[in-house]
Amino acid sequence: MNPSIPRWLIARLPFHYGWVILACVCCAGVARQGGAVATLSVFVSPMTREFGWSRTAISGAVSLGGVLAAIFSPYLGRYLDKAGARLVLCLAILGTAAATALLSLTTALPMFYLLFCVARLNFAGPFDLGIYGAVSHWFVTRRALATSIATLGGMVGLTTMPLVAQAAMAHGGWRAGWLAVGATALVVGFLPVWLLLVRVPEDVGLVPDRHASAVHTAPMEPPSFTRAQALRTPAFWLLSLFTLLVYPVQAGVSLHQAPFLIERGLSPAVAATVVSSFSVMSGVAALCFGLMPRWVPIRLRLALVGALLCVGTSLMLGVHTAGQAYAAAAFFGLGIGGLLTMLPIAWADYYGRRSYGAIRGLALTVQVLAQAAGPLLSGMLRDATGTYDLSLAVCVTLAGLSIGAAALAKAPVFPVAPGSAFAPGAAPPYDGATHKPRGSCP
Repeated sequence: MNPSIPRWLIARLPFHYGWVILACVCCAGVARQGGAVATLSVFVSPMTREFGWSRTAISGAVSLGGVLAAIFSPYLGRYLDKAGARLVLCLAILGTAAATALLSLTTALPMFYLLFCVARLNFAGPFDLGIYGAVSHWFVTRRALATSIATLGGMVGLTTMPLVAQAAMAHGGWRAGWLAVGATALVVGFLPVWLLLVRVPEDVGLVPDRHASAVHTAPMEPPSFTRAQALRTPAFWLLSLFTLLVYPVQAGVSLHQAPFLIERGLSPAVAATVVSSFSVMSGVAALCFGLMPRWVPIRLRLALVGALLCVGTSLMLGVHTAGQAYAAAAFFGLGIGGLLTMLPIAWADYYGRRSYGAIRGLALTVQVLAQAAGPLLSGMLRDATGTYDLSLAVCVTLAGLSIGAAALAKAPVFPVAPGSAFAPGAAPPYDGATHKPRGSCP
């Protein structure tokens, strides 16, 4: 529990403290975007022009940071199940702010790698686990709405950071841009998380979604899987396959979007606004996916995500004007917003709260490795062919394949012992996601 918050004060609030937690993680989501590939995207052209680096070289920093996150995420997930997200998110915010500000001093490629890898490691591991882990612990019946709002907070940051960087770059060059990104991350993110974040509602006499007065009347939550149980379900591997297919598209296109548009004849200022517009559409999609009726199966919503990414990436192949760029960014942004919202919901709804960090930490290894591969693959193909056409075609194929993987990922059946509360014939358990007996929704 956060010792700076009196328990009696939380109990007297006229609303559930989960909404305060949600506001905190939204602030953390803004700070997170200092290490986003969309933020780095606006720096690719000026930095490669000044230093003569290849697109593959600058993409390698994204990939290496992802590999480091993949190594640490399984251990970090177990820590979060025990200690909560407060310390992890605070250190991630401080590390990202410091690393991005210090990038303004870059003089050589190894220095760039060292600093951006710190920001990318935080982005891919601690921020993802901390933000969505906190939301999943504090919300069950309203998890979809809360997750969509948390994603929207991140999209606000993803919309703002490239514009903040571009505005600073217009007056002081790319070095001023990195200073502005670091300052924004620190100012927006640190204090709310440090002062207000609490591990789980039970620490302060609450239950998910409800005030203290509801503790003794709260309905029973659905059973939670252990990590070992989750690994024995087909859904775990199908969700992992979906992740493996879709995240190279997300990261590869996001990083190279601005330089691709500049190569197609658009100005750097227009390219930056296109990057921000796709972030705006991501925020719109986050809300839309979060407000979808709960009877729509999660697997079908994930399949829709894959379809939107496929369409958006296909449209990018034909971009030659600003209008075409905005149209492609709109579809791609809708897919990104749906992805960032629905995948955390899928893991939490399918496997429960108890071991969310351990399960999600293991799955996050696949995610960050896929994210690491995307920018590197796109950069290598660009350097080898001289254009981004082949890398975009590969991304279209991967997004198309992800649709099938998502459609097959049915909700897992919890393993029960005869005579247990969740055995066939027993009173049906409460499902926080649907308000119905578990298994009544496809």
